[in-house]
Amino acid sequence: MKPLSPKSKRELIRFLKFSVVGIIGAVVDFGTFNILTNVFHVWSIGASVFSFIAAVTSNFIWNRNWTYPDSRSKPILHQAAQFGLVNLGGLIIRTPLFAFAEAPMIQLSSRLLTWPWLSPLIEMTFGTATVMGRNLSLALAVGVVMFWNFGVNRFWTYSDVG
Repeated sequence: MKPLSPKSKRELIRFLKFSVVGIIGAVVDFGTFNILTNVFHVWSIGASVFSFIAAVTSNFIWNRNWTYPDSRSKPILHQAAQFGLVNLGGLIIRTPLFAFAEAPMIQLSSRLLTWPWLSPLIEMTFGTATVMGRNLSLALAVGVVMFWNFGVNRFWTYSDVG
């Protein structure tokens, strides 16, 4: 097996760091979403927007300072504006996707609750079909938008990284 070139190795390390930041962002996103919807009973679409903003803020800080520390050649306000625009595009993709997926995912979750061997696991993990369906909808939206955000941010927001 051929060893990785220094540039490929650097990109692999960045990708791994970006993945860790993404996991942190997902925890912020899902945690904020679930607290808002299940504790404060905030409308799910509004909670999704707010949780997205919280995750984007976390991701920007971690990516600028840890994943791409050499990207700090750009002024922070310029880079934050680029990151914000990219993520606004992500929010425009995510919000209708979440909204359209929510009802079908809740229905799917309700059907899964009728399976005797699966029902206790679902109830233990999510509590209700509504909570499970909303989280499945959010996971779908997060998964789709992740590719948009990574691609555009890597080649535009962090374009100064070699």
